[in-house]
Amino acid sequence: MLLIRVELPYHLRNLARVGREISISVDGPATQRSLLDAVEAAYPVLRGTIRDHATGRRRPLLRYFACERDLSHDSPDALLPDAVRTGQEPFLVVGSVAGG
Repeated sequence: MLLIRVELPYHLRNLARVGREISISVDGPATQRSLLDAVEAAYPVLRGTIRDHATGRRRPLLRYFACERDLSHDSPDALLPDAVRTGQEPFLVVGSVAGG
């Protein structure tokens, strides 16, 4: 079992009533899918806010980052970076910034 650090954007922290960072236990391979499944299991109020209920795809106004890399378009079944799996670096769920 791995303990992975996850940072959530302000609106999701408020919804889940948590601080900036949560720690999530993941059994088996640590992928985006397994991590987000574990986040939604631990915080049911977040179901459907990070990923679409029907498709499981990332919500359009959210991005995933780790180790200074944008992981938003990686396969949901690709292993997370080693530094995330070992707890050295957090997995970041970031709200997109738009402006004009």
